[in-house]
Amino acid sequence: MTMKFLVLHGPNLNLLGKREPAIYGSQTLADINSALENLSMDLGCELSFFQSNNEGELIDAIQSAVRECNGILINPAAYTHTSIAIRDALSAVGLPAVEIHLSNIHCREMFRHTSMIAPAAIGQISGFGGDSYLLGLRALFNYVKKL
Repeated sequence: MTMKFLVLHGPNLNLLGKREPAIYGSQTLADINSALENLSMDLGCELSFFQSNNEGELIDAIQSAVRECNGILINPAAYTHTSIAIRDALSAVGLPAVEIHLSNIHCREMFRHTSMIAPAAIGQISGFGGDSYLLGLRALFNYVKKL
């Protein structure tokens, strides 16, 4: 059976490529999704993608993933630092999740140093731009393969 992963993109990630390129780079969300899709073909897994600026929609996607996915790759964006609800949803579904960030959140403003999501994730990758997603997918795939 082919592994399937949900790729969740949080608020403002739909603006990648235009939004603060000095911090987030010039890749668009479509570019990142395309690179992930290419990697998924190499790995032999399937991906579904979802982006929302709405916390409740992200939570609904997490809850729905339990029926069809083996894990979640999530960039919660600003919700990283504020959303106990997203953290609780990840814990509730029990799917392995990898937290992703384009920038190194630990080298930015102090309020970005704390992740509400990290305790519910198997790992966190930050600071490598779009490559953070690729590294995260490889890590998630390898983790699930060992289960």
